Parts: sequence; C-alpha cells; structure tokens
Amino acid sequence: MGVTGPIRVVVAKPGLDGHDRGAKVIARALRDAGMEVIYTGLHQTPEQIVDTAIQEDADAIGLSILSGAHNTLFARVLELLKERDAEDIKVFGGGIIPEDDIAPLKEKGVAEIFTPGATTTSIVEWVNAHVRQ
Repeated sequence: MGVTGPIRVVVAKPGLDGHDRGAKVIARALRDAGMEVIYTGLHQTPEQIVDTAIQEDADAIGLSILSGAHNTLFARVLELLKERDAEDIKVFGGGIIPEDDIAPLKEKGVAEIFTPGATTTSIVEWVNAHVRQ
C-alpha cells in the first residue's frame, strides 16, 4: 500500500544561526503547495530535528543553514537518521553553502542543496518530484 495524504516536511534551523526568514519563506511555500509543514524554530540540535521528524512521521527534512556549519550539521542529521533506522526520510537544504561543498554533501546522502537565488517554485517542484519516490 502506498502512502497517502500530503507530503510532510520538517523545516529546521540547526545550530547557532539566528536568521530564519528564508526558512519561513520556504515553509510557507511548501504549505501553500499543499504539504504539511512542521517548522521547528531556531537553534535546534540535530537530535531534536531527527526526533521531530520521526515523531511527526515526516517524509523529508529541510535544513536551512547560514552559519557555515553545514558539513557538520548535515552529516550529524544523516548519521542520526541512520542510527534510528529512518533513512527513508529525505534530507535537503539550503543557505550559504559554497559550491565546492555541495558534491561532498550529496555524496554523504543529502538529496539536494538549494543556494541563494533558488526560487520557491523550484524547491516546491523538487520536493513534489523527489519525496516519496
């Protein structure tokens, strides 16, 4: 039996970064596109984010990272999902992430990275095309 109902996405701001305008814009765009969005708020630990995603039966986690800690934070979220046998939850993200770091993040298991200038339409289309596939 396939999964029914709207796609469920946890949008999270891990680490010490205190700027969440972009995350809120993405959360609203996903919600307006018919998805269920759980926004965790600022200063979340990877453990809190993964706990929320599992408790909320999320299909995906979208991380917004502007602090420069993207390599560490994405890796920790992926590691925790593996430990919790929840690797079916797709992880994508965006923020200030150097081009040279994108390929290594994808090799670790990040499904997609959106850099500044990505449109909300492109993000919504990507989630619709790749989550639950």
